[in-house]
Amino acid sequence: MDPARTSCGPPATLHVGLPAGAQAARHAREIAARMLALEPSLCPRPVAEDLVLIVSELVTNAVTHARGPYALAVSMEGERAGIAVSDGSVDLPGGQDRTELIAESGRGLKIVRALGADLFVSPSDGGKQVIAIMSW
Repeated sequence: MDPARTSCGPPATLHVGLPAGAQAARHAREIAARMLALEPSLCPRPVAEDLVLIVSELVTNAVTHARGPYALAVSMEGERAGIAVSDGSVDLPGGQDRTELIAESGRGLKIVRALGADLFVSPSDGGKQVIAIMSW
């Protein structure tokens, strides 16, 4: 049984735990791409490609800068997608207290913003979530 769960028809959601290390981003990309391929009506193909890139950048950032466990959540409804990557680090970027815009610190987050996503960070149980919201 596949550990990733998706719903059929709009809205669509996916929640999956990710392996630690270099394979996490590849695994996340494959799962997100499969979700979007299974339900092509969720978004236009160019948007789907951008969403997969955003997933890859956020997971790579988490694995590079935080400890596990790691998880990916993707939620899509209408012309809007939310991508959340969770990690096991309670340290918030820039010492922010609550959900706030993330300061750019590398190419990955700049790429995500250049694709049109808004970025936020939020404390979660035992760590944090970095959240990208994209509309088209």
